[in-house]
Amino acid sequence: MVELKNAAELDAMREAGRVVGTILEAVQRAATVDVSLRELDEVARTVLSEAGATSPFLNYRPSFAGSPFPAVMCVSVNDAIVHGIPGGYRLRDGDLVGVDCGATLDGWSGDAAVSFIVGTPGPADTRLLDTTRRALAAGIAAAVVGARIGDISHAVGTIGRAAGYGIPQDFGGHGIGRRMHEDPDVPNEGRPGRGLRLRHGMTLAIEPMFIAGGRDEYRAAADGWTLLTTDGSRAAHVEHTIAVTDGGPRILTRP
Repeated sequence: MVELKNAAELDAMREAGRVVGTILEAVQRAATVDVSLRELDEVARTVLSEAGATSPFLNYRPSFAGSPFPAVMCVSVNDAIVHGIPGGYRLRDGDLVGVDCGATLDGWSGDAAVSFIVGTPGPADTRLLDTTRRALAAGIAAAVVGARIGDISHAVGTIGRAAGYGIPQDFGGHGIGRRMHEDPDVPNEGRPGRGLRLRHGMTLAIEPMFIAGGRDEYRAAADGWTLLTTDGSRAAHVEHTIAVTDGGPRILTRP
């Protein structure tokens, strides 16, 4: 079931989203050479605590996972697409890092992700990041009253395919509100004019994921969570929680 939010509920989701945006800014500032992924998770925990928020990621266990997620955010490096567990790995110059996090505040959730380069970027990584961000912007722009979910999916997927990138088919965006994952699913590829019609008050997490090598396939790491590219190529992932409104899409996870 898709729940339509009223103005007060959208404002409450904006406050949860503001916490998420603040975490992503703080983590990106802290992500320098020789910093461990576990230290980045501690940065996120500090922001959550200071905001009086909790993490919907911590101890989350969907059907595909063999164990609960042990951190408050996912940190995926280089060939990791999504769901990386922040452990002892220390960042190196040129690493491509994806950070995905959420926050729950006063019963409402926000979810967003950024990808970036630590230190010196290479041209291939810069192109991958720029394309993934453009796809997110296009997906958000398509999230207007009267459009359909397929319009968002088509906007995202068209940009990724035109660049020659792979798109993991089983993972994408989703509805969000009182829980981090709600109806509907928002795939990263689809046919325009298809799917659920968008209405004022719908809230969605739109999250492009692109694989530089061009293949859609992925594999699970030994930890049971991290999804890796099968060809060893790099991947990027970006995300915002947005509201569909009569005045156009409203981004809820800016800091």
